[in-house]
Amino acid sequence: QVQLVESGGGLVQPGGSLRLSCAASGIIFSWYVGDWYRQAPGKQRELVARITSGGITNYADSVKGRFTISRDNTKNTVYLQMNSLKSEDTAVYYCSAHHQQWGRDYWGQGTQVTVSS
Repeated sequence: QVQLVESGGGLVQPGGSLRLSCAASGIIFSWYVGDWYRQAPGKQRELVARITSGGITNYADSVKGRFTISRDNTKNTVYLQMNSLKSEDTAVYYCSAHHQQWGRDYWGQGTQVTVSS
């Protein structure tokens, strides 16, 4: 079966850093676009970062310059390095694998990131 498992969330102080991991099983993750989304209470889900099979990245304006998405295909894993964290980054972060041509989307269960002093 297909499974995406996020890890690395937690409580950090403003200005701190976290690295989130999204480990996939049941798919060859490198064949898929890897996305990180987040959703804060009472707010819509937001696409934070995207990395294509070719390694092209895109970021939401709110995180550009602070977050970096990457992938390690030998580990079937996509990462989100989060630096200079702000309180407004507090959310549940979800990873997804998307293949437009195959019409397939897979989602992880999410990991909580809380930025607070």
